[in-house]
Amino acid sequence: MAEGFLGAAAWRKSSHSNGSGGNCLEVADHFPGFVPVRDSKVPDGGVVVVSARAWAPFIESLKG
Repeated sequence: MAEGFLGAAAWRKSSHSNGSGGNCLEVADHFPGFVPVRDSKVPDGGVVVVSARAWAPFIESLKG
């Protein structure tokens, strides 16, 4: 299911990821209601799909 669902995903790296190979998180946009997340160091690995409703407070908690 995930392959078909995410087959054309345009991934973008977190602005907090660094260029030396550490802490590289990518998210895919344009999936209403969902936020696909993956490790950019393992792009063919697993993907976690989080509801947008859960993602927003998670991101806010990281800012504080």
